[in-house]
Amino acid sequence: MDQHPNCTPHDWFTASPAPMESMDNGDGHNRTGCFAEHIPELVTGSLTLLTCLCGLLENGAMLWLLGFRIPRSPFSAYLLNLALADTCFLLCTSAFLLMYHMPMLSCSQVEMPQALPLFHSMVLLTYSASLYLLVAISVERCVGVLWPFWCRCQRPRLLSPVVCCLLWALAGVLAGLVYFVCDLGHSEHCWAVLGTLCFPSFCVLTPLMVVSNIIIFIKLRRSSWQHHPVRLYVVIFLTMLFFLLFGLPLSIQIFLNFFVYVNLVFEICLLLASVHSSINPIIYVLVGSYGKPRLRGSVKEALQRVFEDRADSQEVGETPVVGIAT
Repeated sequence: MDQHPNCTPHDWFTASPAPMESMDNGDGHNRTGCFAEHIPELVTGSLTLLTCLCGLLENGAMLWLLGFRIPRSPFSAYLLNLALADTCFLLCTSAFLLMYHMPMLSCSQVEMPQALPLFHSMVLLTYSASLYLLVAISVERCVGVLWPFWCRCQRPRLLSPVVCCLLWALAGVLAGLVYFVCDLGHSEHCWAVLGTLCFPSFCVLTPLMVVSNIIIFIKLRRSSWQHHPVRLYVVIFLTMLFFLLFGLPLSIQIFLNFFVYVNLVFEICLLLASVHSSINPIIYVLVGSYGKPRLRGSVKEALQRVFEDRADSQEVGETPVVGIAT
């Protein structure tokens, strides 16, 4: 579908969807036509909602296990915050899509809920926080490979929670700027705010994450893999790969929305981002259970195997816990 004729680039989320443009005083034929016109968007939105539901169940289980069942470690602290960010992203995306699609389903002149811009900003906040946490995980593991002595002896114990708090605060500030400048103010400076939000993510943080993983891979290729937490690094590699495939398109589309908005393209990017936020728990379990075809343990035991390599605890300066090396 082409850009709405009555929708400026920066207020697409407050404009009325196109179904009302096709209405003609309640004519049944026009109602059917306007509904048919939005079938691709409704189908994509339905798939996104289904993905969000599955992802909420998976990330909810991760929050329970990482928060209450598995001993804390620097890496699990990042994963706990990542699961929280993904859970909030899926919740906000579900609420956003339900409110946005209501006029399409009814094909009537329904005023957009005033909370829609707020949920739009919450989607940006949680999406950005997820990206920042992925970058922090990759960079910290890269530092652990390059300077293991520093991580073992001099790494501050509270580094992980402090970094997580700072990343959440950064995401909150940027999303707040989008909410007040773009969503509410409709300022002509909205493009600068969106650039501040998206340009570092696409041109700085994403390349930093990729380079960190390349360094880890090269460093491990030159040393013996048996002295490193192989499953841990496989989790990091796969998480980065799936972000590039499924998460990154939304970051690009958010900025492009200021110049041209295409309903279906945005919703496809939102679907891909929802897949990314839902797939991380599956990665943890599959990697943790790999090599144990007869493993009858629980998801908790599969997660424990991701952290069980003693080399990991030696790298980051943690004392191994009974049953889990953190």
